[in-house]
Amino acid sequence: MKNRLLRVLGALAASALLALPAHAFDTKARSAFVIDQTTGTVLLNKNADVALPPASMSKLMTLYIAFEAIRDGRLTLDERLPVSAHAMSYGGSTMFLDTTDRVRVEDLLKGIIVLSGNDACAVIAEALSPDGTEAGFARYMTQRAHQLGMSNSSFANSNGWPAAGHLMSTRDLALLANLLITDFPQFYPLFSQREFAFDGRAPQNKTNRNPLLGLGIGADGLKTGHTAEAGYGLVGSALQGDRRVIFVISGLDSVQARAEESEAIVNWAFRQFVHKSVAKAGTVIARADVWMGDEPRVGLVPAQDIALLLPVLEAKQVQAEVVYNGPVQAPVTKGQELGKLILQPNGMEAMEIPLVAERDVPKGGFISRVTTVAQLLLKRLDQGPEGAS
Repeated sequence: MKNRLLRVLGALAASALLALPAHAFDTKARSAFVIDQTTGTVLLNKNADVALPPASMSKLMTLYIAFEAIRDGRLTLDERLPVSAHAMSYGGSTMFLDTTDRVRVEDLLKGIIVLSGNDACAVIAEALSPDGTEAGFARYMTQRAHQLGMSNSSFANSNGWPAAGHLMSTRDLALLANLLITDFPQFYPLFSQREFAFDGRAPQNKTNRNPLLGLGIGADGLKTGHTAEAGYGLVGSALQGDRRVIFVISGLDSVQARAEESEAIVNWAFRQFVHKSVAKAGTVIARADVWMGDEPRVGLVPAQDIALLLPVLEAKQVQAEVVYNGPVQAPVTKGQELGKLILQPNGMEAMEIPLVAERDVPKGGFISRVTTVAQLLLKRLDQGPEGAS
């Protein structure tokens, strides 16, 4: 039988759970997703799972695959790659590469991040493609994205050039941003580079388009995007103290709107929420019935400290639900996952925390098991024949 215990966590840490319903940020973006990386708390979700044209923000997937190749030894930073006629043919934001160039991988990475070079992406793509073509690399991008959990992403090229079927959701882009930050900390500082004057050949295109860099609000990445179809977007991240926020906005109507919206989101995310400790690891949250054990119940505890990011205005309690399939069959091992704690702050997405057994519960002895069965039989006898009134 599935046991569901619905209650308020006042007994855990009442003072830590005083919070206001989260007033959603009223974004003008067509789609937006904001997450506190430190706690995994989703702060804003507006059409976050709708697949939309991502423009140059999809270059982050090309970068992720390039970083994987460098990590695995299939590519080196000092390696020089040739520029094909196809790569040279790209317009828009470029490094102004031509077929006489052989460009260092490190310069290509900076050209993608700082200059948003469409040609640089194509050079990387052709070098890493299973068949040597950008189209083949795009198919690999799609496959790799799905392996990483980006289920609403598909790619037709390496750089976000408008094309049918080239789509990503803002949630997928946030997931990708998190992977870049956590999987490749050695490369992440590249995203905060303000200028890159490659070979002096493109003085009009040497400045990072990220409007948040240099504002003193902790912004350190990641990538802007714009096409007529996609509008203006940004995958951004900012670190203040021990909190990092990742956000994605898409579909704004101007460079100015993107800049204003991005700064407002960062300020809102850091100022309107507070990090609170709810329970320490090992705190008994609930107790589960145990079948045929030497003890009738076992405590359910979090394996790690529980901390929540909560809105900070008016006092409200956080609703919580403990769910487990019970009774639990003995023997039970300490640390065995038995259920989950579902926390629902007002106006925010629910959060699930695994709950584990507080201690070992061995199988009961013969007398204990006979007693358990006898009690169950007596309970059924008391209820009378099935269907009796």
